[in-house]
Amino acid sequence: MKLSPSRFRIRPSGLPRLPRAAPGMRIGLYGGSFNPAHAGHRHVSRMALKRLGLDRVWWIVTPGNPLKDTGELATTAMRVEEARRVSDDPRIDVTAFEEDIGARYTVDTLAYLKRRYPGVRFVWIMGADNLASFHRWRGWQRIARMMPMAVIDRPGWTLKATHSRSASALSSSRISEADAPALPGLAPPAWVFLHGPRSHLSSTQLRQSRRTSPTGRR
Repeated sequence: MKLSPSRFRIRPSGLPRLPRAAPGMRIGLYGGSFNPAHAGHRHVSRMALKRLGLDRVWWIVTPGNPLKDTGELATTAMRVEEARRVSDDPRIDVTAFEEDIGARYTVDTLAYLKRRYPGVRFVWIMGADNLASFHRWRGWQRIARMMPMAVIDRPGWTLKATHSRSASALSSSRISEADAPALPGLAPPAWVFLHGPRSHLSSTQLRQSRRTSPTGRR
């Protein structure tokens, strides 16, 4: 499946098309392969919207995670199409602008957004499994200094995440869950670990299920 080339075309201004943003807005950034997107991604986004008092959440569909095998990666257009179908919430926007700007690493993506939208209060959202390996990300300490972060608990990752190298290094900037609504307005580094209902869904399991399903989908 292919989307119209105009869906990813750079505008005459030379800037890629991005979801609506205005100074003062509180926007959560949720990046990933979304290969495929599923209800667990929507669950995380809705939790962040509610607990952090966000106006919007952007799903940033990446060209490919440098730390993961891209052998089973569907095309960007296919993943964007499915993510838009699965998101099912008017407050969630799906974008693949990283492909337009040639960004491979989160640190570069966030630096770009900070330059383009200096008045927007961005929050980086990630699952507990990502916090556990955060120290392996390129420029992870710079990311922490760039914008506040919200970590959403995931089954089997609570202790691994909160006792990880990056969590220990950033322990002095962790805030309590009771103060989570204040996070978008805090100067980084600042982060919160959000507990609550957890989704057991994973993109890996869904891909395996589709391979074994007679129709290839489920």
